[in-house]
Amino acid sequence: MITISDISARIAGRLLLDHASVSLPAGTKAGLVGRNGAGKSTLFRVITGDLGAESGTISIPKNARMGQVKQEAPGTEDSLITIVLSADKERAALLAEAETATDPHRIAEIQMRLVDIDAHSAEARAASILSGLGFNQEAQARPASSFSGGWRMRVALASVLFTEPDLLLLDEPTNYLDLEGTMWLEDYIRRYPHTVIIISHDRDMLNNAVNSIVHLDQKKLTFYRGNYDQFERQKAEADELQMKAKAKNDAARKHLQSFIDRFKAKASKAKQAQSRVKALERMGTVAAVIEDHVQPITFPEPEKQPASPIVAISGGAVGYEPGKPILKGLNLRIDNDDRIALLGSNGNGKSTFAKFISGRLAPESGDLRLAPSLKIGFFAQHQLDDLVPNETPVEHVRRLMPTEPEAKVRSRVAQMGLATEKMATAAKDLSGGEKARLLMGLAAFHAPNLLILDEPTNHLDIDSRRALIEALNDYDGAVILISHDRHLIEATVDRLWLVNNGTVTSFEGDMDEYRDLIVASGKKKEEPKQADEQTSKADQRKLNADRRASLAPLKKKINEIESLTGKLEKLIQGLDAELADPALYEKAPAKAAEKAKQRGEAAAKLAAAEEQWLELSAEYEEAMAG
Repeated sequence: MITISDISARIAGRLLLDHASVSLPAGTKAGLVGRNGAGKSTLFRVITGDLGAESGTISIPKNARMGQVKQEAPGTEDSLITIVLSADKERAALLAEAETATDPHRIAEIQMRLVDIDAHSAEARAASILSGLGFNQEAQARPASSFSGGWRMRVALASVLFTEPDLLLLDEPTNYLDLEGTMWLEDYIRRYPHTVIIISHDRDMLNNAVNSIVHLDQKKLTFYRGNYDQFERQKAEADELQMKAKAKNDAARKHLQSFIDRFKAKASKAKQAQSRVKALERMGTVAAVIEDHVQPITFPEPEKQPASPIVAISGGAVGYEPGKPILKGLNLRIDNDDRIALLGSNGNGKSTFAKFISGRLAPESGDLRLAPSLKIGFFAQHQLDDLVPNETPVEHVRRLMPTEPEAKVRSRVAQMGLATEKMATAAKDLSGGEKARLLMGLAAFHAPNLLILDEPTNHLDIDSRRALIEALNDYDGAVILISHDRHLIEATVDRLWLVNNGTVTSFEGDMDEYRDLIVASGKKKEEPKQADEQTSKADQRKLNADRRASLAPLKKKINEIESLTGKLEKLIQGLDAELADPALYEKAPAKAAEKAKQRGEAAAKLAAAEEQWLELSAEYEEAMAG
């Protein structure tokens, strides 16, 4: 169990945690949520000891191993698989000692310990994690220095996952993952055998991977059981009850105060008035529910939509070097009301396609036709660096409307979702979310007919993502979206295109089907083939159906084990909660001993069930891979 008691902490003089407390049972998968700037990363720093707390304590079981992604991504000449394997310091030290040890007893101890930590399967486990995060066998053998910063961060994530710490701390891990990697990580966290605390604004991650929510709000921590959707419902109900209680409290206080005001000057009523004053003091007040207002996002409506298709591609090919196209065989059309999400692993060409459509890359061959007077707005995360650091949002917008009055300029900034107090703030001092809002507003400034958004949510919290969803759904133009946020995709688009195998094709399934294809295999690179190579689509569907039917008993057994592990996890959590109560040991020591015994038996059953689940799942995946 992890117990945070009465913690207070400041950053740059600003109080972010004020006597905050929360307890997490062992094995909890907790999503840490709260507005940007609320102090979530600060809490992580306090937990790890990188930041001292002004008050309070954090209790973590003795000898518990803690792990988090290192801030600096590895950039050495070592191969990726070597870097991940070396993250397990104990294994590396034991293997090194085994090379030189001569004492037979010590050699036996080393080998027994290597067996205990499952060292001999380490390379397979490391390769599996790297594969899930997007590195094929060839990439795993390459030096880390040959990869960009974002890919190196995946290696850092793989390293901490490989060490399998007792307490895993993840701070926005999906910011450097694509949709496929995010889906894999979601499944991995859900099955992780130890405690996880994850800071995330990805609604699907918080709905599918965690079993509890810790809400950081008004400098306090509140624990909620269940996923994010359940948290929202519970929070809304609690807020409603609190508002009713406050209204009732305010009415009672007003009634007492009225009596005091009327009779405090009358000698005959002085005693009663004084008793009312004491009653008023004892009553106290009920705090108001403080609702943080989220600025809406607004995209200007196109003045006139051109006739469909607004984009038509015939035999198109595009790349960065002559004769080496990244994408080819492009035969696509985009209509004026299309809402399209681009799927596919990072590196397959999604951003290349977006640049091609937006005119930032010329076609190498084929024909690209744009509707007359078509306006295209383009947003990409890397453009955050294009903002002028010392200029305010107002100054950025004024450059686009130099002759307009100040009030009109500020009105346009407000439409971008920036509060009044942020309008005069230099870009370098804006938060990541505020910069993203400004940049999206600049991209859509001239009321485009087609809006292309490449990973727009990386710095947006959940409420700002909701504002973006509403803005896109209100926008009257066409949209092309690249995002690792599945909830954003499902809430705003109606067509899915797959960027894979050097081309772009329509994906006829939905996001659930796409997720199954990615996660079930455990290998992100195994994406569905769109081309009809040897069999027709109908034949392939029949083969797949026959294969699923033959594997139905095995799948049923896997589902039964998953249900059992869920029940055992809940049982263990309940027992942990009871065993955490010191009064149990004082009042009923025999009952405490029995509870501890039950917990041990349940933990043993859970370990056996998980091992069986892994074996059967591997068998099922191998059979499905055919």
